[in-house]
Amino acid sequence: MKVRKAVIPAAGLGTRMLPATKTVPKEMLPLVDKPVLQYIIEEAVESGIEDILIVTNRAKSAMDDYFDYFPELEHRLCRSGREEQAHQLRAVADMANFFYVRQRETRGLGHAIARARHFVGDEPFAVLLGDDIMMSKTPVLKQLIDAAEKYNCSCVGGQAVSDEALPAYCTTDLTHVEGRVYDVHHIVEKPKPEEVMSNFAILGRYVLTPDIFDILDATPPGRNGEIQLTDGLAELCHRERMVYVDFEGRRFDTGNLTGFLEATMEFALRHHETGAWLREYIKEKAKDL
Repeated sequence: MKVRKAVIPAAGLGTRMLPATKTVPKEMLPLVDKPVLQYIIEEAVESGIEDILIVTNRAKSAMDDYFDYFPELEHRLCRSGREEQAHQLRAVADMANFFYVRQRETRGLGHAIARARHFVGDEPFAVLLGDDIMMSKTPVLKQLIDAAEKYNCSCVGGQAVSDEALPAYCTTDLTHVEGRVYDVHHIVEKPKPEEVMSNFAILGRYVLTPDIFDILDATPPGRNGEIQLTDGLAELCHRERMVYVDFEGRRFDTGNLTGFLEATMEFALRHHETGAWLREYIKEKAKDL
């Protein structure tokens, strides 16, 4: 089992970040000096991914444009002695082989993933949600790919969340295998208190076998008339082995304002151009509180 392809569903309407996302895709909002989506793609590339499919909608052509060449701008930068910046722009477009498909209707995450069937073919593939930024020493997706390839099966990634937060995610029935790896026996989306099996939720990273596509095609719409990926995962783990990685790292949900600001602060504090300045700025502002 070798994972070479990744799918990034990025067709959501970004309603949690309005009005900024009325015309700018939430995945293209700047996180310090790069759009959110670039961090996710860099994680995929660092994990060994070669081909990336981005699932978009009719209002998100900015993503296609960003990961393409811009010869006129590169030429202008070179003429003004800014060759390094020109090289950076070209390097972004060369990170991977990029492909795009539109989700013509907003029918949920499961429906968006189903749009990747022809791209994936009969290979295992990774899924990285367009809202979730990971900060980790070893890329989170790499942690999942290592487990998927070792056990030759699908793999989902997550961490334990609080009792208060769990109803917004999912709950999993797990048994320990080794280290941070568990077997998955059952998954329930947005559980009621009596449905909670553990506090281990699935958080934005997956490695799946192509068997998921037939399952998604047969999955009836759930909440809000949408096809939920979690419902498909619940069926997949009953049909074949699936493992869970309690991944090492920190996750940021950049699809809401507080999560986006939290990520911005954390990445800015670690950025070589802004870290020292921001620390001093925070200290000064704290004096006024």
